[in-house]
Amino acid sequence: MSVKRKILLAGAGGGIGRSIATLLLSSDWRIVGLGRDLVRPEFSQKDFAQATIDLSDLEHLPEQLGLVASEHGDIDGVVCAAGIGRFGSLEEFSYAQIRELIDINLTSQVYVVRAFLPLLKRRGRGDVVLIGSEAALAGGARGAVYSATKFALRGFCQSLRQESAAAGVRVTLINPGMVRTGFFDHLDFQPGEDLANAIVPEDIAIAVKMVLSARPETVFDEINLSPLKKVVRRKNRASLP
Repeated sequence: MSVKRKILLAGAGGGIGRSIATLLLSSDWRIVGLGRDLVRPEFSQKDFAQATIDLSDLEHLPEQLGLVASEHGDIDGVVCAAGIGRFGSLEEFSYAQIRELIDINLTSQVYVVRAFLPLLKRRGRGDVVLIGSEAALAGGARGAVYSATKFALRGFCQSLRQESAAAGVRVTLINPGMVRTGFFDHLDFQPGEDLANAIVPEDIAIAVKMVLSARPETVFDEINLSPLKKVVRRKNRASLP
């Protein structure tokens, strides 16, 4: 009888993270979810443990992550699905907003991996899967700070992959295009209304499961997921192709 894999999932309460957790739990995996508000009655409590952690609180994050690592020493995979979006010309950002975007989209991800990578290396196998963005592939107007965080995350993954392969740890970056989630609730744009204008969180969950399920000797370095037809709709304005 095979042993269930145990995955740490940062951002388990969000749309993408929730879909990843749902799919993995339905496939008989175990999840340790990190996030601020994680009470999920739809998850099997037997296979879903939660740690209420504010990933933006960098001062206390290392200590909190260390406690989770000591309690769950059998984790053999880390998936980071947390992140926020904020867009605008650089001068429209306050210094605090710049710091917040970098802290959550980049620094907290590095902290999470730093806390659990030694466990994976000691086991001699494991996975690190980070959810990036199409903004890591090409910068665009009004996305300088956001793209900077995603480009940096991509570089982090590329270097970490080389550092970790000898220890049997695989590192994968998944770059989604526009995903139909609450990500756009507080932005001034969103995907077009057609189903082909955005991917859905379940698409990313399927990709994550594929990465984690591959035989240990195979690694997906980077996966780009895009909607069939990219259409951006400015809220209260006409669609722009």
